[in-house]
Amino acid sequence: METKELTGKFYDIQGFSVHDGPGIRLTCFMKGCPLRCLWCHSPESQEFPTELNWMEIKCVGVAKCGNCLKVCPHDAVSLGATKKSLQDDGEIQLVTVDRDKCDNCGKCAEACTAKALYMCGTDYTVEELMVRIRRDVPFYKRSGGGVTISGGECLCQPDYLLAVLRQCRAEAIHTAVDTTGFAKWEVIEAIVPYTDIFLYDLKHMDSEFHKRGTGIPNELILENAQKIAAAGGKFMIRIPVMPLYNDSEEDFDKFGKFIVGLGDSVEIVQLLPYHNLGVVKWERLQRKAPVLEATPPSDEFMQTRKKQLEAMGLNVMIH
Repeated sequence: METKELTGKFYDIQGFSVHDGPGIRLTCFMKGCPLRCLWCHSPESQEFPTELNWMEIKCVGVAKCGNCLKVCPHDAVSLGATKKSLQDDGEIQLVTVDRDKCDNCGKCAEACTAKALYMCGTDYTVEELMVRIRRDVPFYKRSGGGVTISGGECLCQPDYLLAVLRQCRAEAIHTAVDTTGFAKWEVIEAIVPYTDIFLYDLKHMDSEFHKRGTGIPNELILENAQKIAAAGGKFMIRIPVMPLYNDSEEDFDKFGKFIVGLGDSVEIVQLLPYHNLGVVKWERLQRKAPVLEATPPSDEFMQTRKKQLEAMGLNVMIH
């Protein structure tokens, strides 16, 4: 019997990243996540299968194209709203996708001349990804950078993740794993020896509030952080600062005490102020899901929270 080669599914790969670990990095975003954060700025990362996205701004309208209406085998694409033309005073007839009928076959995306309809999710073998990773080795060496495997939640594709990390270690490429920490310890334990630093999310210290915001409790996440520290792992702790959710002085006092308890394993704490740039991505997926829309915290407020953690002896930066 022929053995199928191991592959991982990614929704994006970004070069010259400077916020996802030390130095200049290649950040590889894997698809699939068990959390459903209300403020998620990458909803295309949540589902595991490759799926159809629609970018309205690119659509040239059915008069100039309309190919998607002709090729869909399930009649999932139909006439939708109209928008004003950027070229004249007329209107452009757009399409809409019935997600209940769509099976993500990709035929409409193949036919879309403007690439307004496109498939999100590409499979790579380990060697295919390594070919891309090796292209940027000179930048890693010059800047002290490397590769960051992110998500979604990359721990949901554990065999592939481990294989990539092992190969990077064999080639002396610095590795970072960006994770929610929501996985069985056995999965994390296997990658600790091959991970130079964990970019580890802390969203709330109260389990019930954590569940309200993300759909899951936080006991496993906090427990895994402590186990990583005990196993000799290193951290960049990341806190997404969400208005009226986890941004109070009391919240940050709890964050700080827990992080201090992780000891010397924590190299830096990164505060990520909420932004609403991800709202448009929900529109591309046309999902009927609750999305948090709030006013981003001010620079002054972020500096106050930064100083609060620094007063506890922590090294803190604001993204």
